[in-house]
Amino acid sequence: MIRLCVAGLLAIGVLGGCANSKNRLAFDGQYFRTKVAKVDGQRDIFTVRIRDVSRSLDGAREAGRHAGVSYCVKNYGDSDITWSVGPDTPPEQLQISDDTLVFQGICPQR
Repeated sequence: MIRLCVAGLLAIGVLGGCANSKNRLAFDGQYFRTKVAKVDGQRDIFTVRIRDVSRSLDGAREAGRHAGVSYCVKNYGDSDITWSVGPDTPPEQLQISDDTLVFQGICPQR
């Protein structure tokens, strides 16, 4: 009986993990971890950190764009962003350190 319960719980955990991966978005065939944070307590100014940029620079750029747009839509209801460093910045001007790409943008307040 205990083995059956343990097996059932393991099956639920495995299936739950599969469900989460279906909700992930791939960019250029790769998955990227992103983190968005406000700057100096100002919610409209934010940074996006995209990890594992060496997998695909193009994919990392698009993952960062998606994270920034999602942040602005969630907080301001608008997808407009003024990037100081962003997905359209020339490659030689991008901030990459420790395999992490960093963007900074502003959600225009309406």
